[in-house]
Amino acid sequence: MITQTDDSTLQQMLQNPALRDEGFRMLMKQYGQTLYWHIRRIVVGHDDAEDVLQETCIKVLNRIGTYKGDAPMVTWLYRVATNEALQHLRRQTHLFQSIDSLSDTLAAKLQAESMLQGHEAEILFQQALLTLPTQQRIAFNLRYYDELNYDEIARITGKSVNTLKTNYHYATQKVKTYILEHSR
Repeated sequence: MITQTDDSTLQQMLQNPALRDEGFRMLMKQYGQTLYWHIRRIVVGHDDAEDVLQETCIKVLNRIGTYKGDAPMVTWLYRVATNEALQHLRRQTHLFQSIDSLSDTLAAKLQAESMLQGHEAEILFQQALLTLPTQQRIAFNLRYYDELNYDEIARITGKSVNTLKTNYHYATQKVKTYILEHSR
């Protein structure tokens, strides 16, 4: 992970038009894969994840001046990526639906893309995650896959640590229940 000093250097590069391309390459080399998989776990589809990652990069480049440096840059990047992924899901919902109503659509994408072909346990696990309300799923993904602590997740999501602990606890219970019910 990049240190605070490296964050500062990267921020300066992204703000300097002459160094912006090199700064962007450094940014993508350091964080591109991590952000892609974080986004993909929210939007599920590869093409959607690529689109959201591109939108995230554009937003980061346009708003690099708003990065205050009070947390590691990766935290800010996760926040931008999460917000862009949620915005993408909102655009897919109809006028009076919530993001949580997309679980069937996302599950269909999971099956259609067959990114986990032949790994029945992993497919079942992913299907279980897609049954979670969006905020529980994001908290679970950041804790389980990205191994972030609750303070980092709180900075990313804007939720309190206690809310995140509750979301993670309920998500874990729901995933276990789903797997037990569907693995018979």
